[in-house]
Amino acid sequence: MIVKIFNSILIVIAVFMGLKQGWAMFIGKSEMVEMFSKWSFSRTGLMMNGAVTMVSALLILYPKTFLWGNFLMAAGILLIICLHLLDKDMKGMIIELPFLLLNLIIIYMQHPFIKTN
Repeated sequence: MIVKIFNSILIVIAVFMGLKQGWAMFIGKSEMVEMFSKWSFSRTGLMMNGAVTMVSALLILYPKTFLWGNFLMAAGILLIICLHLLDKDMKGMIIELPFLLLNLIIIYMQHPFIKTN
């Protein structure tokens, strides 16, 4: 029971962060535009990335789409990590790493409402 509560808290954190960062990308917040423009993302590309991030965050909430949402969010974070590594920006990569690990831990722990044997 404690594990399910802990996992639920991690899911809420991941969903909140996904919606927050996705919205910042979708509306083109200046920090996001600055970061993604160095990787040649257009405003439309940034908006699409933000929309995918928000959709993936919402997919995590439902047991049937839980895995797909986590995969999408982890893939988006991995993309950002790889782009940071292309720029040899270790600080940026290290900042993103806990968010990737959060999604991987949530996948390992599974959705709290799925019955397991």
